[in-house]
Amino acid sequence: MSAMSLTELIPVLQVAIGPVILISGVGLLLLTMTNRLGRTIDRARQLAKEVDSPDADRTHIAEQVVTIYRRARVLRLTITLAGMSVLLAAVLIIALFLAALLKKDSGLMITVIFIACLGSLIGSLIGFIYDIHLSLAALRLELSQVNADVK
Repeated sequence: MSAMSLTELIPVLQVAIGPVILISGVGLLLLTMTNRLGRTIDRARQLAKEVDSPDADRTHIAEQVVTIYRRARVLRLTITLAGMSVLLAAVLIIALFLAALLKKDSGLMITVIFIACLGSLIGSLIGFIYDIHLSLAALRLELSQVNADVK
């Protein structure tokens, strides 16, 4: 195994920029998703305290808790998939450099890693959109308490 020359290294660095940008973008998505999960957990804790109140509407609180727990599970899955996407993007970068360093044709392996990376990202985004839908359902439950006309 010989050291790579600068002329061999530059194309690999150029190709590796795409996955690096993907890592950066998914990192921002992860930040958003973890904030949403934190708010969901905080709301569940708040409802757990409210249920002990003597004038609490336990049925309404139970409905909210079911929706919030579903949201937390969906968010856990979306965060896991987004994290997997970042991990696969990092593995892709390493694979690109190793293929160039070892002078091996690893097109199939790199393609599989890239497809898995984007598949994880797509799954995460689908879950994120579903969480937004569930948060609207939670809001609908909340507003139904004040007799608002929500559909």
